Amino acid sequence: MRTLFLNNDLAEGRLRVEGRPVALSDIQIPIFCVGTEWDHVAPWRSTYRLHLLADAPEITFLLTSGGHNAGIISPPEQSHRHYRIATAFEGDSYIDPDTWLERTAVKPGSWWGAWQSWLAARSGPLVEAPHVGSQPYPPLENAPGSYVRKA
Repeated sequence: MRTLFLNNDLAEGRLRVEGRPVALSDIQIPIFCVGTEWDHVAPWRSTYRLHLLADAPEITFLLTSGGHNAGIISPPEQSHRHYRIATAFEGDSYIDPDTWLERTAVKPGSWWGAWQSWLAARSGPLVEAPHVGSQPYPPLENAPGSYVRKA
């Protein structure tokens, strides 16, 4: 994490995984990138730079209200939240972050529904969940588990 956040090794082309360099410009699939308005770890204008670093066929950038934690974790029923979302396609002219902010409409609510729609448009049909557990290790309860619903 230190190399990603403090040294910015991924954006600078210095990040290595199993000895091989990882380059954002090698991403050749659609990207969904989320930034938060008040993130102190990864300020949204710096994450927006992905538009300059990646060579993906499309980049959907979503800016949500809140900060580093609350903006990301905001559940769908959070009516006091808002977000902005826009997609840049290969060949589009670059739009700087401040112009993007001016041009992109605010949408009420949590961003999770927009992400779910983005995923659904790029996914195959729904299938039955695989059987999990075994005779000696049965599941404790059905997915996703009661722990995700605890406040």
